[in-house]
Amino acid sequence: MQYTEAEEVVRAHRALAVVGQSDMVWGHVSLRDPQGRGIWMKSAGWGFEEVGTEQVVLVSMDGEVLSGTGKRHLEWPIHTEIMRARPEVTCVVHTHATPVIAFASLGVSLLPVDRDGVLFTDPQIPRFTVTGGLVKTTGLGTALADTLGGAPACLMPTHGMVAVGTDTAHAVMHAVLLERACRMQLLAASAGGPTLYSNHHEVLAKREECWPDSQIQAGWEYLVRQAELAYPKEMP
Repeated sequence: MQYTEAEEVVRAHRALAVVGQSDMVWGHVSLRDPQGRGIWMKSAGWGFEEVGTEQVVLVSMDGEVLSGTGKRHLEWPIHTEIMRARPEVTCVVHTHATPVIAFASLGVSLLPVDRDGVLFTDPQIPRFTVTGGLVKTTGLGTALADTLGGAPACLMPTHGMVAVGTDTAHAVMHAVLLERACRMQLLAASAGGPTLYSNHHEVLAKREECWPDSQIQAGWEYLVRQAELAYPKEMP
């Protein structure tokens, strides 16, 4: 089934809501407009689980609302500048997942304690430290994109994270798996560890075995099904 860009933005937000990454009305997901007009994203003032197509706006690369009646988020430059720097990226996620913020505050390396962590180590996930405040200018958006580089996600200490993908499934799953990896390491740290985790060779092997495109897609489809059960109203 084919979805419009607005419908796909709805699906992404609700998939993230069902795993607890909604933060009242803050955080947002964007989708690149296939016609090159800018990005489709949630309008300000709505929680992830509340989003329907009427809460989605088309924002130009310069921040102008081109379609929709909602107000754009102040942090639209997160999305436009990453899209500008990474032509292969079609979806950008920015959330304030609690385990990610807590982990980033420790200032330690993310370790491949389980299969989720292997996507964000070797090389180590980047950290954006230019500011812990709002990324509401194109200059800060560009700096964030530079820090992200070619990685699937980036920690934003005292703020949250960004995750990206070549499609919605990859971007959402990268956000979900990063939160899980941070939570797992926090759990291990609370018990005095971790002391055992995958080495470089096992990281590469598990990345290939556990996270091929088929498994990313399977995880995404599961999240969408759960979102349909949790938030059935107007779910596309």
